[in-house]
Formats: sequence, structure tokens, C-alpha cells
Amino acid sequence: MIDLDAFAAEVGTDDPVTICGAGTRGGAVPGVRTVTAPVGIDWLQADEMTVCCGAGTPVEVLDAALAEVGQRTVLPRTGGPVGGTAGGTVGGALAVGLSGVRRLGDGPVRDALLQARYVSATGEVVKAGGPTVKNVSGFDLCRLLVGSCGTLGFLGEVIVRTRPLPLHSQWFRIDADDPTRLFTALYRPVSMLWDGLQVWVLLEGHPRDIEHTAAQHRLEPCAAPAVPEARRAMVAPSKVYATVRSLPTGSVVAEVGIGVVHLAAEAATALAAEAATALVPAVVAPEVLAVEHRVKQQFDPAGRLNPGVAPGVVPGGAR
Repeated sequence: MIDLDAFAAEVGTDDPVTICGAGTRGGAVPGVRTVTAPVGIDWLQADEMTVCCGAGTPVEVLDAALAEVGQRTVLPRTGGPVGGTAGGTVGGALAVGLSGVRRLGDGPVRDALLQARYVSATGEVVKAGGPTVKNVSGFDLCRLLVGSCGTLGFLGEVIVRTRPLPLHSQWFRIDADDPTRLFTALYRPVSMLWDGLQVWVLLEGHPRDIEHTAAQHRLEPCAAPAVPEARRAMVAPSKVYATVRSLPTGSVVAEVGIGVVHLAAEAATALAAEAATALVPAVVAPEVLAVEHRVKQQFDPAGRLNPGVAPGVVPGGAR
């Protein structure tokens, strides 16, 4: 178990404080005293498919350790092509809570966190969740912490689920002005992206099964595609087709089956008013703000943790 006493003492109990990892998902609040979470892998139980590490541990370090036992996490990396080249930290990925483009197959990031030990606004070390789902009862604080952007507590140590590495993983592409037919025909694709003209599909499993599926649907092997990073928004999965069609060709990539829309800089600045309204509401619903305020008051009434940060709002992200 990672010793969090020094981290808790560093967070303290009085003045405003912000936390920063690798700075790949927004970084520290400017002008506020900054702390960093503990680093290191405490234990890895391959047979139980769980790992415990400090929240400041780089994602790529955790990935490398898990790869040695044939496993991985679902924590997304940031930057570069799909899958990312810079991982940031484990705590940063969980605190921001944005899933990567593998969400169709991997599920949301929030489901990866089993247990967290975090430092509260009063400088206390608090445990939420448990190392296995069957041993957990009461309120699901772990899901509340994921996506809170460090406004409710600073993650110090986490236990996350792992997954087996696939025997084979390959991206494919095909020209398509409508992804619906392919989406309904494929069996459990890990990811499907569409820009209005072509579809990219990530398939994983036994090489022969992947080869057969690709031949059956006339899919062409390709490198991992790049997605726009200027802006990220959410629409209902059923509205992906209409949304992509309403935007300039080549300026948007949508996650089919999920509803996440990635926009290029030119699209983000040139959106028609009606399209912008459809993608990102101009005003957050009052009832949502009221709930966020009540939760914040319970966890951090003085507003000292990451002051000025709104949960779920990160550069290029959507609430």
C-alpha cells in the first residue's frame, strides 16, 4: 500500500491548492499552490486482473508493466493518432474521465476504477470502493470521483481493472457515406470512426477471425487514423449521421455507436449557430448546476481544491 501521509500533509487543510500530473489534460490552475500525486506501482495481480498504483504514475509506465503479463488498462492516452502517444498520468485520466475512441469495446473509463484512496479538502485520506466489485457496498464514490477534475478530492492511490491483450489488433478502412450497415453487420468492433466519407474500424481477436471478417466486408487494412483535437462534443448516437452531414467534409470524425464528435479547428470556429447549439448547449441545465453545487458543498465547502475548475470541462472536451 502506497503511503499517502506525506501527500495528505502536502495538500494541507487551509489554502487553495491544485494538483498536476503530466499536464496533458489541462494542467494545474494558474497561480495556485500545486501538488503532485504519488508515483509507482504497488502491486499487480494478473490472475485477478487488477493493479494498484499511485495516481501520479504515467499511463505508459503502467501499460508497459501490464504488457509483461499480457494485460492492459482501458485508460486512454492523449495526443497524436488514435490511441495517443503521450499518456499523461493514471490519476489525470481518471480525474478528467474522458474515454478514448476504444469506448465502444472497452466501455467508459469510470468502470475501470475499483478503489481509490484520495485526499479530501480537510487533508484526510479517504478510501472509496474496494478491490473487487462483490466486496463493495454503499455509495459509489469512485464513479463520482471519475470526471470530477480534482474538485472533490485529489486521487492518491487507485486500484483499476485490467484486460487481456488481444492476440491481434488491426485498423481497417472502407469508403462509406453511411456507417449504419457496417455497424450493424460487424460483431463487437472495438471502435468505429466515420468522417462522412470513410469508416475506420478497429478489430481485435484471433488473426484468422479478423482476416475472415475483413474479407467478408471488403475492409482494407490501414494505420490508426488521426482524429481532430480542437473540440470534442456529444450527441445522441442516433444523431451521429445528421450531425456529421451538417458539418464541413473533413472537419469532423464521429465515434459511431457512442455519439462523441471530434472537431477540427476550422470546424470549431466556423460552425453555424444551429449546429453549435445542437452539439453543445449554450447554458448548462440549472438542475445539473444545482446538483454539482450541492455535491461540491458536501466535499469541499471552502472551494479550496482546484478552485475555478468545473467538473467535466477540460480543454477540447465536452461536459
